[in-house]
Amino acid sequence: MLPGSDFVRQSLELHLFFARIMKEHSFFLELGFTPRDTNFTQKADDFRREFDMLLGDVISLSNGIVSTAVLQSGEVITPYTLRAEMASSYFTGVRIPIELTQAEAGLMGGGLMAVNPMYEQRVFLINQRAISLTTALIQFKATILSNVLSCKMFTINYPLLIDHIMREAKFYLGMLQRLQNREIIDIEREAMEQELFWNRIMAEHAKFIRGLLDPTENELINTANDFSNEFDKLIEETKAAMDRTIPMEKITDDSFKATKAIRDFKAQGTQGLIECKIKSIIIPLLGDHTLREANHYLRLLKIFKK
Repeated sequence: MLPGSDFVRQSLELHLFFARIMKEHSFFLELGFTPRDTNFTQKADDFRREFDMLLGDVISLSNGIVSTAVLQSGEVITPYTLRAEMASSYFTGVRIPIELTQAEAGLMGGGLMAVNPMYEQRVFLINQRAISLTTALIQFKATILSNVLSCKMFTINYPLLIDHIMREAKFYLGMLQRLQNREIIDIEREAMEQELFWNRIMAEHAKFIRGLLDPTENELINTANDFSNEFDKLIEETKAAMDRTIPMEKITDDSFKATKAIRDFKAQGTQGLIECKIKSIIIPLLGDHTLREANHYLRLLKIFKK
């Protein structure tokens, strides 16, 4: 059974990463609907605000509790997050609460502090709230995807992107449920499952970037396409490793190198979007969003490599 201090720390670390991801998923969905579907626009905005509040409550509990490694990994915020939020808010007219990002920038790592039962209970209740909210968001995404695939709705978001963000929400939900059950994770098996999941996410990021760049951005399109092919290959190799036909250590090393490279590509791209040096239909916050996911995966891969 997971000890109370680990339960609190792991829960808060998970939320610092995923609650922000979920609020941004809601934001990206909100921007994608046509004027006909204002009820869906409003619903997405409601989810965004709910996750804003959840993240704010998580931040207020995290100082001195979460690990320095997580705070320094670039998965909570990056050097570009604040500017990406400000630019995206300017372009859309949606008020993004940058005070959350500023508060996260001030968080101090710890990870060793003992927690009392009352603190544990507060985190348990936040987890329950996140489970409820994420479950509802998954259903909302499923409805949108079903409507799009049956030609009942048009949105500027790719069907694959809607499916992609739904899988991420399900992943978050699954991790939350395991934490609430105080499960201790089997690191070796978890490594394989996480690598398969995140290699697919990285492959799809490359495909989205490729498809959202202006057709004249040939060099960036070709680079994104190369990353797509590389991660597609890694997905197949990860599956083979799970069947014990390829050593897992090699896949982890290859995944680390590929993720480090695409992380650098995303960082340059996010900076280029903020500085208006890249022609695309990519909202700057989407660039930073994918960068944080690469940073999160890199931190996991460093653990798996040990």
